[in-house]
Amino acid sequence: MLKINAKAPDFVLKNQNNEEVELSQLLKSGPAVVYFYPKDETPGCTAEACAFRDSFEDFTDANIKVVGISSDGVEAHKQFAKKYNLPFDLLADTTKSVAKLYDVKKTLGFIPGRVTYVVDENQTIVHAFDSLLNAKQHVKEALSKIKK
Repeated sequence: MLKINAKAPDFVLKNQNNEEVELSQLLKSGPAVVYFYPKDETPGCTAEACAFRDSFEDFTDANIKVVGISSDGVEAHKQFAKKYNLPFDLLADTTKSVAKLYDVKKTLGFIPGRVTYVVDENQTIVHAFDSLLNAKQHVKEALSKIKK
């Protein structure tokens, strides 16, 4: 996991609408929560995505963008976002290169990690949380950092 105060690596990935999203451009309008999750349609990932959805207004009220990243493709993200009415971008890191840049480790050597970063408008990591099993805690952690 990357350290607090480290510079968040820039990236360009496609979202569920097949549009390119670049971190540095996203941050021009304010901070962002960038969360990495293992896979669309799994119980933990669905709970996490729905928790971000249910708290989405708290993030937008604070002018914070939310983006989720997994190795699923654009079409899988499109279906996942539609099924659960997710109001934020899901980004397709099909080569897992962005997960590697962000040092998102696999659990037990094969389960993709679940890590959340809060990145300020200067592209600095101001908060990081890593927990594969406590999916909903990622939202609580991000919100607590934002409210400080």
